Order: sequence, then C-alpha cells, then structure tokens
Amino acid sequence: MHIKKHESQSFYAGCQFVDIEDQENEHDFPLIIMYPTYQEEKVEKMGPYTISAAQDAPLSDGLFPLVILSHGDGSTPLAYRTIAQFLARNGFVVGIPQHPFNNRENNTLSGTINNLKNRPTHIRTVIDWFLKESAFSSSIHSNNISLIGHSMGGYTALAVAGGVPTSFPSESADQKPYCLSVDHDKRVQSLILLAPAAGWFRERGALEDVNIPILMITGEKDTITPSFHGEFVLNGVSDLEKVQHIVVENGGHFSFLSPFPDFMKSPTFLPSQDLEGFNRKEFHEDLQNTILNFLSHSF
Repeated sequence: MHIKKHESQSFYAGCQFVDIEDQENEHDFPLIIMYPTYQEEKVEKMGPYTISAAQDAPLSDGLFPLVILSHGDGSTPLAYRTIAQFLARNGFVVGIPQHPFNNRENNTLSGTINNLKNRPTHIRTVIDWFLKESAFSSSIHSNNISLIGHSMGGYTALAVAGGVPTSFPSESADQKPYCLSVDHDKRVQSLILLAPAAGWFRERGALEDVNIPILMITGEKDTITPSFHGEFVLNGVSDLEKVQHIVVENGGHFSFLSPFPDFMKSPTFLPSQDLEGFNRKEFHEDLQNTILNFLSHSF
C-alpha cells in the first residue's frame, strides 16, 4: 500500500538500516537513517512496530541538515521512529545509532564509566561516517548538524557539545567519582534535550563550554529525571539566552517516546504508560512541530 504525501510535507520519508564500524572499540553497531526522498512510502514492519517509509529509496536531490538522535539508557532507536520520520519528511537527514551495550538487546555497560565515555564517541563516529564515508556525504550541510538526546541521550548530547562529566561513585570499581575526559565535537551546532539526564554535570563549570542554542523540554511529572536535572543545565551553561526551556504539563519521562501500538501498552511496561489525561499522540504532534521550528531557526 502506497502512502500519499501530506500537503504540508516537502518529502516522503526514506529509511535505511546500516552497520557502523566503531574502530576505537572494534565492533559494529546498528544505525537507522531516515531521510528525504521523492519515492512514495509504504507501511513497513520494523521490529514490533509499523511505520510508513520508503525502504532503501534514493535520497532526494539537495543539501540537507543532519540530525543525530541519541536514545536513552537500555532503549532502542525505534522508540523515536515518529520524530525521525517527521523530520525526514521535512527535509532532514536523521541518524539514530543503537548505543552498543547500553540498549534494549544488550545493556551490560549501563551504569559504568565506560558507558559515559563510549556514548559521545559513538556520536562522533556516526557524524564522521555521514560526512566522510556514506552515500549521504555530498548531500549533507556540514555546518548544520544538531543532536537530539532523550534521558541518557541528553547526557550524551551535552558531553559531545563541551560538557565535562563527573562519574558517580557507583560507576567505578573503587567507588570513587572521576572527572572524565570526553571528546567534544565542534561540528555540532545545536542541541535538543528531552528529559535530559544531567546529573553527571553537577560540578561547577561542567557545562561552561556548552555555548550553542539549546531547546530543552522536560516533563512536569518526570520522576526519573526530575526538575533538578534541568536546573543543572540552566545554571551551568555559559549563555542562558541560548536556552529555550519548555515544561510539559502532566508529562512524564517516557512521554517523549513515540506512541506505542495498543498491543504493547500495559501497566507492567512503564515506557508505554502516561499519567491520566495525558495524550501522547497529540503531544507528539506538538513536539515534532516544536523541534522542527527550533531546528529551522537556530542557524
């Protein structure tokens, strides 16, 4: 079944799955790419989800901004599929890496210093691949690169953009905190932080080198990254005027995940649950437009 393009959209959403080589750690990791195409979409099965996309379609002609999306602790790129699809239809190339050993299939590095160090490296590796090695290279606007990070992905985005993290005692064998050296990437020009986990930037001066436009959206009723995480960002960056902060009324930590199909919704599966009266589908329509508006005006 072919899907007609909505009148407000410029493109259809193309989709590819590739494996990226992480040379530093000598293993590959999956990357989902959604991008603008003129080929009509079909309803595709992706894991437990269905999504409208043109599988392996050619990239449209033109020069497009690049957005990298970093998922949360123990999560999956597919949990952000609708945001990526929306941005692709509106002229963005979007890459969502599956962070090795900190995803739904294998979460063995969760809560470790290695994970804090590795995640920013994954982002740099993906940006390098897009700009230097991929079929997308000549079609990406290299001065228009943004990161979206949810939860632990928010940590990742801040670390890539100049943040200096300090580990928690529980993350090292000797039960001591460590100030970590993380490679920053000056190619990143803006950040979107969705319910960011920012506790690793609690030390004074940890975020003073983060000096790019930031859209931070937090949930009013988030119990996993409550409001003090946002305060670390607001109190830590060097230029508060570059930060736009939105608090989502009645929103929780998992409200930022794409709406789940009905058969996956269960009180025992917390990511599928929202507070009573909160409509995730309607919220995501607003969220997508807010993200698009920010990305369109931050350069």
